[in-house]
Amino acid sequence: MQQWLKISLMLCTFGFLKEIRPSEPFIVDYLAGPWRNLTMTEVIQEAFPIGTYSYLAQLVIIFLITDMLRYKPLIIVNGLAGVIVWSMLLWTTSLQALKILEIFYGTYCAAEVAYFSYIYAKVDREHYQKVTSHTRAAIYSGRFFAGVLAQILVFFEAMDYRELNYLSMAAQICATLWALFLPSVKTSMYFHRATLPPTVGSQADENLCDNEICDKKRIKSPPFKKKLISAFVLIWMHFKSSFTNLTVLQWSIWYALAMAGYIQTIAYVQALWSEVDPDQPPIWNGAVEATLTLLGAVVSLLAGYIHSGFLQPRSSLFALSLLSIGQGGAILLATMTSNLYISYIGYIVFGVLYAFTITVVSAEIAKNISDDSFGLVFGFNTLIALSLQTLLTFAVTDADGWFALDVIGQFTVYGYYFVALSVIYLIFLIGEVLNSLCNTKL
Repeated sequence: MQQWLKISLMLCTFGFLKEIRPSEPFIVDYLAGPWRNLTMTEVIQEAFPIGTYSYLAQLVIIFLITDMLRYKPLIIVNGLAGVIVWSMLLWTTSLQALKILEIFYGTYCAAEVAYFSYIYAKVDREHYQKVTSHTRAAIYSGRFFAGVLAQILVFFEAMDYRELNYLSMAAQICATLWALFLPSVKTSMYFHRATLPPTVGSQADENLCDNEICDKKRIKSPPFKKKLISAFVLIWMHFKSSFTNLTVLQWSIWYALAMAGYIQTIAYVQALWSEVDPDQPPIWNGAVEATLTLLGAVVSLLAGYIHSGFLQPRSSLFALSLLSIGQGGAILLATMTSNLYISYIGYIVFGVLYAFTITVVSAEIAKNISDDSFGLVFGFNTLIALSLQTLLTFAVTDADGWFALDVIGQFTVYGYYFVALSVIYLIFLIGEVLNSLCNTKL
């Protein structure tokens, strides 16, 4: 087996194990159930927002530390944080403990950046496309397996909602142990860039090399202070070259705005299902999540085969506007119905449309930036998304926030949020048309 494929499979095994969390489709009902004796308001408006704030606060620090420590330690931290989270879900019951748990959940989410970054430091650029599909497939496979497993166990009453957490914790333990055996990384994108002796080439870019060459021709590492300055200079250069590209900026705005709405929606959708039809227990949550994962994987694959010629400036703006209003409409359908199954359908439609669009948007961004900028650009877009999600959380969800809406009110806001996103890109389209007409007249 080729070395790059072996490393990819090892990392994907970690990704698959980490995503086996059969307790997640029923986590809200567990927390608000008899096991912890918490109210839905305490769970949704007091505890969950802390996870959002924690995620945002730790993301920038973890992004830089991940590069500085060369990925593997943060992958292990990712697994350990999962073990702590699910241990606390099992063996604590108070609201205060749940709030502390949410801080570790923020670490768990933020440290995931190491999983997606590690592979690019271990394989050659020619394999990037393949290993990217491998890591994504591992995530989808783990989520699908977890959703199906959860649904079977709940439907046949083999386990209750609390007992599902034992399986989730066991998977996190296995993932952490597996991460210990991942190969270490010798270089990283910013703080540990590989260099060659000056005789290899005269240009700055020629001083950068892949792992295989540098293992043979490594020179003495520069002082830490110099590496730190060089790293931040390089970060700024990549940032400037990427976001001064109007095409990258156009797609990145949608990426960040839509991701904020998507994360907020999936984080609280179980609470919505509990409110839509209180007399109908949401026993099909696992099946819904498994279906969405499977369809999301299919449409993501299909989106990758869209001919780039279709995505001209005008058609792409119109497509983003149309898909955004479709997502907003799906959320409103899921919110305003009194039928739980219609709400399920609305959620699935929303998730499938988002999976399709985010794949196309990600591909278009990647086409217009250098390979070395991938982590920075998508990391920055995610940071903006989390900042907006934090603002949404404080505005409509947090008990101490501006409006502290009930669940139905929150999801009505999320639906119209995507409608507003559609209007924004419709305005962009009109501006593009008018600009084209003016240039034609001139």
